[in-house]
Amino acid sequence: MTTTTAIQASMRGEHALPLRPPSQVMDLERLGAMHQSRLSFMRTLIRRIMRERWAIEPVKFELDADGYGTVIYEVQAPNGLYSFVLFSDYLSPEERNDRVIATKWDLTMALVEGRVEADYLEQLRQNVPKQEAGRVDARVFVLSRANRSARNFDYVVEQLANGQQPDIERIKNVGYLYRTTAVYGSGKLGMADWEKVREKHQDFARPFAGEMFVCLMLRNFSLLQAEHIARHKSPQRFQPMQDDIKRYFGIGNSTGLGMAPYLVNHPLLINQWVEMRELALARIRALGCVNSRVQQELSSLIERCAQHTRDTVTEDDWQTDNNRLVLEDLAALQQHTAAGFDNWDALLGWSEANCSLQGQEMLVSIAMEIYPELVDELEDFHAAEENLDLDPLMPLQELKQIIETRYAWALEIDFTAEGARETCWYRSEEKMEPRLGSVADAEAKQKQMALGVGYAVSKCYEQLCSYIAEHPEHTTARFMVARPKMRGIVRRIQSMSRCVYGDIQANLLDRNILPMHLLRCKLAFFGVGKFDPRSRLWVRNTMFQGAPLLEDIGKPFNDDWFMPLAPLQSGQH
Repeated sequence: MTTTTAIQASMRGEHALPLRPPSQVMDLERLGAMHQSRLSFMRTLIRRIMRERWAIEPVKFELDADGYGTVIYEVQAPNGLYSFVLFSDYLSPEERNDRVIATKWDLTMALVEGRVEADYLEQLRQNVPKQEAGRVDARVFVLSRANRSARNFDYVVEQLANGQQPDIERIKNVGYLYRTTAVYGSGKLGMADWEKVREKHQDFARPFAGEMFVCLMLRNFSLLQAEHIARHKSPQRFQPMQDDIKRYFGIGNSTGLGMAPYLVNHPLLINQWVEMRELALARIRALGCVNSRVQQELSSLIERCAQHTRDTVTEDDWQTDNNRLVLEDLAALQQHTAAGFDNWDALLGWSEANCSLQGQEMLVSIAMEIYPELVDELEDFHAAEENLDLDPLMPLQELKQIIETRYAWALEIDFTAEGARETCWYRSEEKMEPRLGSVADAEAKQKQMALGVGYAVSKCYEQLCSYIAEHPEHTTARFMVARPKMRGIVRRIQSMSRCVYGDIQANLLDRNILPMHLLRCKLAFFGVGKFDPRSRLWVRNTMFQGAPLLEDIGKPFNDDWFMPLAPLQSGQH
């Protein structure tokens, strides 16, 4: 029985996996309360690299004393050879811009199929630094760029050049040396599309594995470059950074609205991601008694999550309040379990009655952390065939029944209420990036994206009921001929009826919609931490903080970098 079949069987009650219902799991606010977990893509990538002992070595390292130049890493993975190509260029202060509209960056990079020879390197050099303005071919999987942290990079270089280590308290505030401003893949700008990567290159055949790998390599290079510059700055006094401090540095990232439509436009894939997480939780909830080792590990992880939350710096009032609630929840959870607890099902039920959504979902991640033997194998089931197929022979009465059961949430929304259809999602001409506007803006309305799934279902149901009243015996094919504009939403309704999760149960057209929930959800699947919203439309975060270094490959590895804590500040060398 496949994993998905097992889930579907459990929903029919064929065995006792207590899966949480879609009405609970796919609630927008709960999705926005998720945290990193063992199944997050950064974690699964690191486990794979460490388990398979990928060989990652620089074969070209041409940087001047200021860290500018070209670097090529060759990556020997079990199923192929790849190259990570990086260009480091001088960026003047007046040219520095972290927004997506920037045209120059400190670093630009590409993940490439095979070995990079001189002529191909020159081709990349002419295009990769231009990013969207350049063009690459299908040998390239991922394209990205990054800028130095104005608050950290020069400071860290000075510390190392003076024979000192960076101050841990300062790193807590900004835990990275570089931040990405975009990571492109899946066929953009001439790159290999996802189907080619998935079919021909098994090492990166999991969703976003290539993109996550590029961010990991950027993090490694940022540390290497800082040491390189510091060593040339003061050869006699220079001291390398301590490994435990290196591991505490991640990569900064800014994520805006560009990520939000993905969760709506890829429902079968999102269904698969959520299914795996929920199946992992269901396996844990089905366990019987909890032993003392598990109780001790739970207590330790609660304290770790609390300290990690305390170390998260944000100026945003909403996020500050979220962090405060999480700390209160963790304190209550610690107290509630101090004398032990009987089983996970009861504990999770207690959290739902006594904790915020953020606290409830933190407990889910903690529970998954304790049981790698129940969780980790599910990482192989994150991909999905994304065809939304139309079933023309489906009787209309059956289609109506599907809408009434699976999409009851959409039928309960009053789309005639004031503000219910006020938000307009559209794509800008300038950068082809999603934007948020109002239907009152004629230009935005003309370019709007079809993200109002609930409203589309509601309209379809209304027209379907009218049609059935006249033709109760007709099939979907006849309805499609009469209502051709309904084809897209009917295809989605029919396809999603075979899934457990996948559709976000919210009105994304409402004037009060909070896109941050969408961003948080996808970022949690990636595995980021230290959420720091800068508005309701974009958020700063940190990737790969606490992860092993490239030089750790081949050494013993216990995959223990969930909610990483700052190392203790040791004496200076």
